Amino acid sequence: MGMDVIVYRHYQRALAQWPVDVLRPQVSFQDVMRRRIEKQFGPSNNEKTAYDPSKETKKTLVTPLKPTSESAELEQVNVLYSFLENRYSKKYPLSERIMKPLSDPDHYEKIIKELEEAPNRSWFGSVINKWKGMIRWS
Repeated sequence: MGMDVIVYRHYQRALAQWPVDVLRPQVSFQDVMRRRIEKQFGPSNNEKTAYDPSKETKKTLVTPLKPTSESAELEQVNVLYSFLENRYSKKYPLSERIMKPLSDPDHYEKIIKELEEAPNRSWFGSVINKWKGMIRWS
C-alpha cells in the first residue's frame, strides 16, 4: 500500500467526522476538500485529456495538482484531526474573565443561543428579529 493511499484514507476518515454547518448547509467544507483530494490522489491525477473532435466524445480535462510531499500532506491531515479533537481549545483554554466580560457577562451565551435558534427560525421570525435589532427601546 503506497503512502498516497494512506494519506487519502486519512483525509476521508477526517472528513467523515467533520460536522455539518447548520447555518449554511449548501456550503460544505467536506465537498470542497473531497474534490481537492480526489484531484490530488484520485485515479486520474496524472492524466491530462481534452476534447478530441475525431472521436466525437468529450473527455474531462483533469489538471494535476502540483506534486506535494507525503509528509506535507500528513501534516495537513494532522491539522484537520487537531480541529476535530479541539486540541487548541484544550491546550489554550479561555478564562472566565474573557468569556464573561464585565460590560456584558451574557454576551457569548446570547451568541450561542442565537446560533442554535437561527437554523430553525422561519422567514417571518427572521424578519421580526431584524426589526428588533433595528429598533431600540430605551
